[in-house]
Amino acid sequence: MINSVNSLSSLSITRDLSGVDLGKSQASSSAQSATNDASFASVLGNAATNAVNSIKGAENMSFEGIKGTATTREVVDAVMQAQQTLQTAIAIRDKVVSAFLEITKMQM
Repeated sequence: MINSVNSLSSLSITRDLSGVDLGKSQASSSAQSATNDASFASVLGNAATNAVNSIKGAENMSFEGIKGTATTREVVDAVMQAQQTLQTAIAIRDKVVSAFLEITKMQM
């Protein structure tokens, strides 16, 4: 989960501000926006993949704990990490749904 959160922290709004030139034309600004959209999609896809891998890892660790090849501490750490990953995914989903509902309420 820590790795997932670290990768999500790369979504910081100030991360790419050093390369932004405020004097650019509208066309180049649109091209930059399209590039950022692809980047956002890939970051979001990577976060989802990491979340699934974290949950699968916790499941495998719990099986290893049942077999006796993993310590209780390792199993608890993996399950807690998976729980935190799931809570993060649910929070992101809720924000996306909320944003979608706000957009649909806008008058055109």
